[in-house]
Amino acid sequence: MLGRKSAGATQVQPTAPVPAQTIRFSAPVVETPGIVVVAGFLWRLVRLLVLLPLRFPVAVATAGASALLAYLVGWLGLAAAWTLADVALLVWWRRWPKSFKTRLARRALAAWRWLWVYRRHWQPVLVVSGLAESYLERQYLPQIRGVTCSAWADRVRVRLVAGTAPADFENRVAELAHGFGAPSCRVEVRGPRDVVLEFPRRDTLADPIEALPVPEDPDLSGLPVGRCEDGEPWYLRLHGTHVLTVGVTGAGKGSVLWSAIRAMTAAIHAGTVQVWAIDPKRMELSFGRPLFARYADAAEDAVDLLESAVAAMQERAERYAGRQRVHVPSTRDPFVVVVLDEVAFLTAYHPERDIRRRAENAIATLTSQGRSVGFCVLAALQDPRKEVLNLRNLFPDKVALRLDEASQVDMVLGEGARDRGANAHLLDPDLPGVAFVKLEGSPVPVRVRAAFVSDADIDAMAAEPAAAGVGD
Repeated sequence: MLGRKSAGATQVQPTAPVPAQTIRFSAPVVETPGIVVVAGFLWRLVRLLVLLPLRFPVAVATAGASALLAYLVGWLGLAAAWTLADVALLVWWRRWPKSFKTRLARRALAAWRWLWVYRRHWQPVLVVSGLAESYLERQYLPQIRGVTCSAWADRVRVRLVAGTAPADFENRVAELAHGFGAPSCRVEVRGPRDVVLEFPRRDTLADPIEALPVPEDPDLSGLPVGRCEDGEPWYLRLHGTHVLTVGVTGAGKGSVLWSAIRAMTAAIHAGTVQVWAIDPKRMELSFGRPLFARYADAAEDAVDLLESAVAAMQERAERYAGRQRVHVPSTRDPFVVVVLDEVAFLTAYHPERDIRRRAENAIATLTSQGRSVGFCVLAALQDPRKEVLNLRNLFPDKVALRLDEASQVDMVLGEGARDRGANAHLLDPDLPGVAFVKLEGSPVPVRVRAAFVSDADIDAMAAEPAAAGVGD
């Protein structure tokens, strides 16, 4: 019958529609004509030949003069000229070594480092570290503007890619240091799209520094306490500021404290400077008790000393009010330095809450009001957490010796210090006294090392001025 369906027809199920295949676009492959490749190679060669005399004028001039001499007088004449030049360079090196290094040796080293280290590895290091930018399938790299060498470091001046920021480099200082085989890397911002990468070639602070000579006329705005990484003296300012020194046990906090006291020895004996010392451990500062106008090691005595310093500060401020704005150290109004070792003992670890409260209030008053009237707090601490000392921001100048954790670097030196190369948590335990210093108003931390003051040096400092050898 026409209306009857077959059994096979009833078993056939309608099939689901097959989705359309995803359309994939691909860029057409166009072979670059050989003439274009050759033209690009010739253009780079011509540009190199044109820029070479501008970048290396001395080397190009020397090569040109040598070729001209060889053409005019022959190879024997050229050999004689080079012999005379070598003798002149030898005399220059022996007679004026500083000028020779500055004008010739370091420039030659900078040219070699630019070519063999930075130019050769620039693209792979920046691409792997994530500092290369891409746009429309083209790669953009920051450009090296120049390389200069000092006695201890290379300074690579870099022009940034438009749209990037110096923070991109600051966040990758570890990658850059390892990429170029340097112990560390620091970033200095010179201007818009202009930064300098500083790569030390060697550790100039690896050797211990003996106690420095005692200044005959100490400058309280810059006391010599050690050496900076660039070989210059490290001057620590005390007058008009407060200093917080933080480091784990054995990091060298005592070297910083005693180097500062040593630099003031002449003024202490003259009576224009007084040191009030608090030493809860009874081990660090007790050795030099004859140098101190006041000394305390027990908690109650230490708090009394701090409150006495606050009272003396307020009395002086009342006398100065309306009459004097700048403190000048004298025997009547000496510059008072409150040296506070292990400040956390008084502010966090002491079991009596009243002791902790009084100590914290006194330290806060001294650090907030004492600078203009000649009072300074030089404090040392192991643990920089806020629950241990929440007055960190009242210390304008900070010294970070070796620390336990990476997060503690920014706690001590301020936000972003670790990104700028202040890796205090990576300092070698065998180098006590090495630290990073951040001064008020400067975002750039400086690597330094404090001199080591021995027990014999402290004995000499505590003696009479003649016996101490002041000025030697």
